[in-house]
Amino acid sequence: MISKIKDLKLGIIGLGYVGLPLALEFSKKKNVIGFDINEERIKDLNSGFDKNLEFNKNVLRSAKQLRLTSNVEDLKSLNCFIVTVPTPIDDLKKPDLKPILKASEIIGKILKKGDLVIYESTVYPGCIEEECVEILEKFSKLNFNQDFFCGYSPERINPGDKYHNISNIKKITSGSTPEVADLVDKLYNEIITVGTHKAQSIKVAEAAKVIENTQRDLNIALINELSILFSKLDIDTQAVLDAAASKWNFLPFKPGLVGGHCIGVDPYYLTHKAESVGYKAKIILAGRELNDRMGEHVASQFLYAMKKKNIEIKNANVLIMGVTFKENCADIRNSGVKNLFDSLKKSNCALDLYDPWANKEDIKKIYDINPISILKENTYDGLLITVAHDIFKNLGENTIINLCKKTNVIYDLKNLFKSDKIDLRL
Repeated sequence: MISKIKDLKLGIIGLGYVGLPLALEFSKKKNVIGFDINEERIKDLNSGFDKNLEFNKNVLRSAKQLRLTSNVEDLKSLNCFIVTVPTPIDDLKKPDLKPILKASEIIGKILKKGDLVIYESTVYPGCIEEECVEILEKFSKLNFNQDFFCGYSPERINPGDKYHNISNIKKITSGSTPEVADLVDKLYNEIITVGTHKAQSIKVAEAAKVIENTQRDLNIALINELSILFSKLDIDTQAVLDAAASKWNFLPFKPGLVGGHCIGVDPYYLTHKAESVGYKAKIILAGRELNDRMGEHVASQFLYAMKKKNIEIKNANVLIMGVTFKENCADIRNSGVKNLFDSLKKSNCALDLYDPWANKEDIKKIYDINPISILKENTYDGLLITVAHDIFKNLGENTIINLCKKTNVIYDLKNLFKSDKIDLRL
């Protein structure tokens, strides 16, 4: 087993929202190889272009100790692998472990005695040692905790956040033996300026990560349910939240469309594990169901408001501003906006999508329509602001209102503007 940090030859497996910033940060301390099976991704990054818009050309080209590749052969000289691949859910909302198991297979085929494999991908408790280790052993023909070792340090990346980055977010670490746990902890402390929390075991670290987002999901679900209730009582939800926030320990959650690769996914990993041991997690699933249906609720409110203003819904021009899963971020996968879009589409209104942050080809692939690039005044019967991009705030209330016809419905889901000209808010 490797005992000293200086002897670790590091590779990052997966160069998305988690892997790329991790590779860049570690490359400030040592030589790092960044690997991704997507050849186009490697080509883009080597040319200085990050499709996710998280890093510019100067940052990418200044990383002199970082080598990017899609060739597995380039990994053979390494002895420490950090896996940062996605862990999505399938159409049945069950964990889809194919990416992490495929990464484990790739590593397993080149694994050597004494090597260390650290996982950052979000999983359910027990997944690393029960699923990933089995693949590593199968393809390496080596024995776990004798010939090779594992660690788990769940990612806490916040895409689009320029303040909370890798170095100033406290990180959980763990290892498959006490000695490995110490080594993993020392490795991350090389780049984490605010320190780490060394968990008792890999399972504890896995569980801690998955409940972080489950807790957030449930809190948002509560506020979403209150928002639905208050709308029926003709009470301004934001006014209620502002009043309640005057108490020092009131938690400042807001209603909204819940999406992304964490909050909208992680609870299903936990409930999947619960089911495997014979427990049905009622509260977690109830919160997930409510949040998953918020798009339908918003669409229903919006269409009802249009009817009240005698706006013909069929073929009405409707603009959705924002399709990414969060503000100031380019990623549209698992966005809560998709459910809203699908619900409105059933009403046969003419939908436009506008989001300068998002990749046009990605929008076309997921929504099957081409997004618009230019906003035109006096065009829309209805408009929904679904993502709180700074660029939308900077457009200003009057500019957005002027996009609509004289009779219109505007739904500001993100409460960006306080004007009485806005018809609906969550």
